[in-house]
Amino acid sequence: MSVKTVLLKGNEALAEGSIRAGCRFFFGYPITPQNEIPEYMSRRMPEMGGVFLQSESELAAINMVFGASACGVRAMTSSSSPGISLKQEGISYLAGAQLPAVIVNVQRGGPGLGNISASQADYFQAVKGGGHGDYRLLVYAPASVQEAYDLAIKAFEKADEYRNPVMILADGVLGQMMEPVKLKAPKLKKFEKPWALTGCEGREPNVVKSLFMGDGELERMNYVLHKKYQRMKRAETMAEEFMLDDAELVVAAYGTAARIAKSAVREMRAAGKKVGLIRPVTLFPFPEDAYRKAALRARKFLTIEMNLGQMVEDVRLSVNGKRPVEFYGRPGGGVPTPGELYRVMAKHYPGRSAAGGRKKN
Repeated sequence: MSVKTVLLKGNEALAEGSIRAGCRFFFGYPITPQNEIPEYMSRRMPEMGGVFLQSESELAAINMVFGASACGVRAMTSSSSPGISLKQEGISYLAGAQLPAVIVNVQRGGPGLGNISASQADYFQAVKGGGHGDYRLLVYAPASVQEAYDLAIKAFEKADEYRNPVMILADGVLGQMMEPVKLKAPKLKKFEKPWALTGCEGREPNVVKSLFMGDGELERMNYVLHKKYQRMKRAETMAEEFMLDDAELVVAAYGTAARIAKSAVREMRAAGKKVGLIRPVTLFPFPEDAYRKAALRARKFLTIEMNLGQMVEDVRLSVNGKRPVEFYGRPGGGVPTPGELYRVMAKHYPGRSAAGGRKKN
């Protein structure tokens, strides 16, 4: 069977991938730079027999997702940074009630209303649990329009598999750029949902809740959730390793920053410098092992982000003091260039002693 290739924006690829994953309920509210997602869904959902609803607010949107998911259907919402902040209470409720859903965050500059330029300042919010309570999201960070399409499909599959909300953390550059996308037909799994609120004729009624008031009940539920997150760590970690085998300097970056950094890595290699890249595809679970193993042979790490230092903390925890971990960031919607990152990498490249030999580790 031939695979159709089309030119899509990143936002459109996220929307089309979601539709092909079986999403039939979309609830959202406009905010730049993710507006192409609801615009696309408003046209495509009726064509697919689905429901598109522009809610009166971000709070309403996430709670509509809660209601739809509780009925056993695939539902999603999308927004950008301030809008995701408004959804955080509902995301915590989804996690506490063990309801699958997909939330897309196409990040913009902050804090506050900030600006509409691309940013990566929502890393903490996404991977550390931006709402209240002990919970985690499975978080994907695409770096291309094709990957945005593929990970949108994967997000719905994993949301159902783990009965957990999944976030796709993109940014304004990825959301707005256009690239060819192969619209591969997904092989979707069939997930039974005996917990769903589908009417209780012939069975005991189901209850979907995140309120556990019995003695020790909430503590036991938190351990149930914790075991699920540990399963995610064992089974779902994803990372790309680029020119890593003999790298003396290992660059850590994700999403758009990684895409730009990869160009600079190629230039460093052309200049005879042994530089490699580890790009997390899952931000939670974080690919700790990839960085831990790289620390056995590399001499130094450099984390590059479009913020003032968030993922760098997870890189340092993974390396665990075995090698120095430096940081370079551009906050508030600043996007680095390949030439800029080349100069940063050259500055942080492990040096040599005056006698010409390698410095001791």
